[in-house]
Amino acid sequence: MAITVKMIKELRDSTSMGIDDCKKALEQTDGDFDAAVKILREKGAAVAAKRASKEAKEGMVAAIVSDDAKSAGMIEVNCETDFVTRNEDFQKFVEELRQDALNHESDKMAEDVNDKIETVMAAIGEKIKLRRNVKWDVEGTGSITSYIHMGGKVGVLLELGFEKEETAASPVYQELAKDLTLHVAAAAPAYLSRDEVPAEQLEEEMDIARKQLAGKPENIMEGILKGKANKFYSLICFLEQGFVKEDKVSITKLLEEKSKELGDTITVKRYVRYQLGA
Repeated sequence: MAITVKMIKELRDSTSMGIDDCKKALEQTDGDFDAAVKILREKGAAVAAKRASKEAKEGMVAAIVSDDAKSAGMIEVNCETDFVTRNEDFQKFVEELRQDALNHESDKMAEDVNDKIETVMAAIGEKIKLRRNVKWDVEGTGSITSYIHMGGKVGVLLELGFEKEETAASPVYQELAKDLTLHVAAAAPAYLSRDEVPAEQLEEEMDIARKQLAGKPENIMEGILKGKANKFYSLICFLEQGFVKEDKVSITKLLEEKSKELGDTITVKRYVRYQLGA
C-alpha cells in the first residue's frame, strides 16, 4: 500500500511521534493504522526505559484555579535540559497536564498520566516526569489563589479563609491574596506558624545561641535567647515574616489591617510552594 502524507499526519497527530518514525511504522504494517500505533507505543516505552536513569531537573511549574476559586491544582513537570523546557511540544504538553490537574488527587497524577508521558518522551527524546502534583478544594468559605514566578521556576497556591462570601469579590481582598502568593514565592517560608516548627529544630538554634552567649549571667541569657527564638520564627514562619513589600509589617499585622479594612476576618488556611528541581 502507498503511504500518503495524510496517513503520516494522522498517525503523528495520534501518537506525537516524529514524521520518520510514523512513516516507517506505516510501511512496516502496510498502512495498518492500529498496528502502526502499537509499534510506535512500543517504541515510546523503549525510549522511556532508556531515559529512565537520566536526571530531569529542568522543566516547568504550572497551576490552575477553578472559575469560582474553590478548587485548584499545581504540577511540576521535569525534563533534562532547558532547551526542551523552551520546546513548543513540551510546553503544549505541560499545558495539557495543567488543564487536567483538577481531575487528579494530590500525588496521584503521575501514575494516572504515565502512558501520555512515555509517548511524549519518545517524541521529544528526553526523560520527562511529572514530579509532583497537588489538588485542593476549599471547605467552607474561602478561596484559592495561584502565582507562577520566573516563567515556571516557582509556583504557589494559597488558600485564604473569610466569613463573608462577598469578600472574595473585593479588589482589596484580591490584591491581598495576590500579594501573599508573591510573598510566599519570594520569602519561601518553611512553616505557616511557629506551632508547626519541630521542637528539635528550635532546640538546635538555641544550642548554637547558648554557645555564643557562654559566660553571660543566666538572667541576661534568658532574655537574649527569647529574642533569638522570636527572630528565628520570624525568618521561617509565614505569619511572622516581614511582608516583602513592607518588611516592617508582619504578615499577621497585614492580615489584621486588611481584615479591618474589609470588615471581615481573613485567615491563611494553607499554602504550598513548588520550586523547580528543589
